[in-house]
This record gives sequence, structure tokens and C-alpha cells, in this order.
Amino acid sequence: MINLPTDFVQRMQQQLGESYDSFVQSLETPSPVSIRINPFKLKSQPDLRQVPWCQTGFFLPSRPSFTLDPLLHAGMYYVQEPSSMFIEQIYRQQLSERKGLKVLDLCAAPGGKTTLLLSLMDPTGLLVSNEVIRQRSQVLAENIAKWGCPNSVVTCNDPSAFQNLKGFFDVILIDAPCSGEGLFRKDNEAVNEWTVDNTRLCTQRQQRIVANVWDALAEDGILIYSTCTYNPGENEQNLSWISQNFDVEFLSVPLKEEWGIQTINQGSVIGYQFMPHRSCGEGFFISAMRKTASVASGKKVKDKKGLFLAAEQKFRAPIESWIKTGPDKLLIRKDETLSVFPSNWLPELNWLTKFLYPVRAGIPVAEIKAKNSVPFHDLVLSSVFNQEAFPVVDLSYEDALHFIRKDEIRLPSVPEGYGLMTYQNIPIGLIKKIGNRYNNLYPKEWRIRMQIPPINNENESHFLL
Repeated sequence: MINLPTDFVQRMQQQLGESYDSFVQSLETPSPVSIRINPFKLKSQPDLRQVPWCQTGFFLPSRPSFTLDPLLHAGMYYVQEPSSMFIEQIYRQQLSERKGLKVLDLCAAPGGKTTLLLSLMDPTGLLVSNEVIRQRSQVLAENIAKWGCPNSVVTCNDPSAFQNLKGFFDVILIDAPCSGEGLFRKDNEAVNEWTVDNTRLCTQRQQRIVANVWDALAEDGILIYSTCTYNPGENEQNLSWISQNFDVEFLSVPLKEEWGIQTINQGSVIGYQFMPHRSCGEGFFISAMRKTASVASGKKVKDKKGLFLAAEQKFRAPIESWIKTGPDKLLIRKDETLSVFPSNWLPELNWLTKFLYPVRAGIPVAEIKAKNSVPFHDLVLSSVFNQEAFPVVDLSYEDALHFIRKDEIRLPSVPEGYGLMTYQNIPIGLIKKIGNRYNNLYPKEWRIRMQIPPINNENESHFLL
């Protein structure tokens, strides 16, 4: 049984009234298990119950050992809480007709909402995903790499850095750091760390974050604000603060009654609250608003000089067979790294990096070493990878897991050079054959660390393919 803090209990009793007991009972039930498939890699829908507000979201009947599914490591799906997938409804109803949008996911790690945005956005748009904590920004970059889209940039900056980007973004998502009350059912640490003082500090921090990035939102741009808490101070009261300090118009999102989502209306403020006893998910709050104030855009440097340069022919030639590019994609170089990036966004990328620290841009495909080019793991997970570039070995379930763990496995005879390892014909990594041995090129920081249990047919994932 969850030992809820007394102050939290008293507040929730006041908030919920007669439904409080149902709320507490819901916290004693297992959290739903849901995934969101990668539409760039899986074209058919699995035979699973769909998350009502997300076309690519699905519930699983039980929680498998995701670590032991090679398809997760291949980026075929993302494990995501269902309530947070509601961002899809806002995007589809307000933004789906707009092309070439510049989108910022400000507090993006570990990457659930970012990969959802990439699935929803027109491919001619640009997504900047930011995380202030360096270690978490690496996790974010890993999950974006697995999703495989070239029209993304990962940055590691405090929100204050975005004040320089006057009117640049058409859409800003702030999934604000919060008191985490909506995670109580599955995270005991969130319960133990909760205090009234912490909720007040969260409210102040959320307001600072909004104020820091407000100037970066274009006129008529849309701000999406969300938290994973029930606290009105961090939710509807913060929306009231936004309406008092900035020129906004709150947007209404049509709902279906069976979704069980509560609409919060307070004057001009509109928000949507998910509660575990009403909807199938954890606690989540979200609101969308349009910026109505005029914006004087900052000066943009419209040239291709900067950190990232169009790769010269001598760098392009050795790897042209590895990638699928066209006039919409460009091979760019930063120091010794070659990446595929949308050609039309290169000037903006270089302008952004005058103010932001780039962790990743586009799809890193190769590293230049002396006279050779060494493929990155990101390449084989991407939408630009030419799978015919390397000899292929399709691994069994057990061998695929040991490969991802970087254990020694027996391989059939393969030619000298690079070879592609697949599982169920899905790319999972590369080897390099040198004489009688081979090097496993799977990134050591991504490897499975748990011991592989004895394998039988029940171990293997069958819920996706």
C-alpha cells in the first residue's frame, strides 16, 4: 500500500471530494503498460488494443522484459505512458495542416514526447530537442538515434539560452519538471520526495522556464505546457499566471467522453487533467495556447558558414553507397563526424549553434579516421541507411541478445570488412571482419548489462511482429 504524505492526502480530498476513495484505490492497481510504434519502421499495426487518443499507441496485456527484446533496441517502438501520448490530439487538431514547422521540445529527456513529435511532424519541419542535464541529454540522443529521423537536433542548454532566438519557433513544448504526483503509483521515490515546499519550488521553476523561452515563440505560435502532477499550483494556477503575464489564447481540444479526461475551465484558462481512476494512464496535465502578441524576430545569419559544413566530395565518395540521400538531404561535416541533415535547414542549424550547444544534429553516419570512414551505429538505425551496402547475417533471438550485450557469438563465414547484423530482418548493429576475427561495433554504452537468462520460445517477443 502506498503511504501517501498527509498534506497531499488533505489537498486531494479537497480537490476530488467524493471521488477521492476511487482515486486512492486506483493507485493500488498495476499501471497500464503501453508502447508507441515507430511508423517509419513498422508499417502495419500490431494486434493490440489501441490507446484511444494516439494512432500509434498500444496497450500490452502484461509487462514483458523490454531489455530482452532486440526490437526495442532497434527502435521499432518506444515504451511510453499512455496519458502523455495525448500530445498527438493537440498536434493533429491544431498543427497537422502546417508544413515546415520549427518545433522545440524544451525539457525533452528521455525522449518519449520528442519521438512522438517526430512521428507527427511533416518531414520538411525541424525539431530541436533540448535537455539541460548533460547525462540525460545523452539518453535523449540515444532514443532519437533509435527513432532514425534526420530532421532533428539535440541541444544541452538552460532554458535561458533560448531568449536569444526571438520568434524562431512555431511550436514549443514544455513538459515542465514538476512534483511528480502523477507518478506515485509506479515510483516510490516520487512519493518519498514530495513536500508542500517542493511543489512551491516547482511552480516557481516552471514560471521561470516559461518566461525564459516565451520570446523564442513566434507570433501565432503554439505553446504546449504539460506536467505529470495533480497540483493546481503547477497546473491551472500556472496557466492563469501565463495569461496574466503574456498575450495568449487558450485552445480547446475536443474530447470523447469515454476517454475519461477532465476539462479544466477557469476563466479564459483551458487545461486537461488525466487521473488514474478516470482514464487509462497515470496522472498528467496538458494545455495548449496560441501566442497573440506581435514578435520582432531576431537577426538570423543566413549563410552556410559555421560549425557544420557541406561535406566535400572526398568525404562523400567513400560512404555514398551506405546512405540514401536526395535533394532534400545533405551530407554535412563537423570536425571528424559526417551526418545526414535536411539541406534546407543548414543555415538555421549554424545560426542555432551560435547560441546553443549541439549534442547531435541529423543522423551521424560516419567518423573520418585517417583515410578511412568508420560507420556509426546511428546509421543502421536510421531511415537513410541502405541495407544493401553490407553483407547481412540474420541472427536468432538468443544470438541477437548476446550481440547487443557484446558477448562472443558464432557467426557464419562473412566477407572481410563490415557486416550488418539483423534480427527478424531488422538492423541491430554492425561488425567488422578482420582476418579470422570480427569486432562487434555495437556501442558499449548502449549494451545490455543484465545476464541473458536461459532461452526458450516464451522469452522471445511476439507482441510486435
